[in-house]
Amino acid sequence: MPETLISVDLSKPAEDQDAPLHNRWHPDIPAQVSVKPGDVFRLECKDWTDGQISDDDSANDIRDVRLERVHVLTGPVAVEGAEPGDLLKVDLLDVGPLQRDEWGFTGVFARENGGGFLTEHFPDALKAVWRFEGAYARSRHVPGVRFPGIIHPGLIGCAPSHDLLGTWNKREQALIDTDPGRVPALAQAPNPELAALGSLTGADFDRVAREGARTVPPREHGGNCDIKNLSRGSTVYLPVYVDGANLSIGDLHFSQGDGEITFCGAIEMAGYVDMSVELIKGGVAKYGIVNPIFKPSPLEPHFDDYLAFQGISVDEHTGEQLYLDAHVAYRRACLNAIEYLSRFGFTREQVYIILGTAPVEGRISGIVDTPNACCTVFIPTSIFDGDVNPGVGGIPTIGSGQVALAG
Repeated sequence: MPETLISVDLSKPAEDQDAPLHNRWHPDIPAQVSVKPGDVFRLECKDWTDGQISDDDSANDIRDVRLERVHVLTGPVAVEGAEPGDLLKVDLLDVGPLQRDEWGFTGVFARENGGGFLTEHFPDALKAVWRFEGAYARSRHVPGVRFPGIIHPGLIGCAPSHDLLGTWNKREQALIDTDPGRVPALAQAPNPELAALGSLTGADFDRVAREGARTVPPREHGGNCDIKNLSRGSTVYLPVYVDGANLSIGDLHFSQGDGEITFCGAIEMAGYVDMSVELIKGGVAKYGIVNPIFKPSPLEPHFDDYLAFQGISVDEHTGEQLYLDAHVAYRRACLNAIEYLSRFGFTREQVYIILGTAPVEGRISGIVDTPNACCTVFIPTSIFDGDVNPGVGGIPTIGSGQVALAG
């Protein structure tokens, strides 16, 4: 087993860990540990909310979650010899849940607290709790489904430079300013509330808390990409912006569907990541890198039968024809799948959570045939405890119950 360089105590908040965690991006957050190219090591991670969610049958904790706290990340890890312009090669050797905490959760955030991909259709807080059965996941809140997970980190990246951080904050504030009262907000501006900044203290803490970029979106450095196939055996090539690279990782998922459409849509968990690092000197210029390159895992569940649901870029509320709008087309594909699967005894809320957690495949099937983009969501049929294919007989009842609701 690789040496554990950073372990976590699940009973303590991010700032009280032996190696304090962080939840902002900033070049001045100090590294917690240092490694050399070629080293193999383990990092442990708390769940992305820093332990705000409980294993119970109420979604009150999802409703009341403090998003200023997310995502709590393990690191930064300094890599000896890393300089701006290098590429950091990170091999993900193994990813898994902590043996002392083998459960996970999925949430649908209330619209006023971030919402999700389909927040206009599902505006209220919902939750499902999942139990891990080896490679499989089941939930008492979504009976009738069982599927293997592709365990992966949702978030990985190196620290930005001061210039890059300034670019992020300027462009995202400009977007916010186009509709500052929008619910949910168009982006999350820097916010010192509930900032965790590793071992920083005093005036440095206050300054970085005011400046640090939120971890919600993916950016040029990687960040919160939520790529479900970055599992055991994956390789990530990350641009380096500061001396030491300052690599951080977190937001571990037991399983996720493409798009993580409920926002807290994967099966979120605490866990560990085993990794090794190498440096490609001058790799950013050599390969013309703007964003990271990802080499997906060769390991994934094998499914040989799918139902694929189509969506096109026509607004479901107004009937307005939109021009090659893949966002709307994928939304329509997901809504079509929800409408179909809700005929099999599942509630619409349960199907929404299934699409966020099961290893469904989201695809841009056509992006050139004006005026309609065509997106599809491929759902493996074997995850259900019954036949969900169309047929000439009656529709079987497979699902039952309901997800956890807020009081």
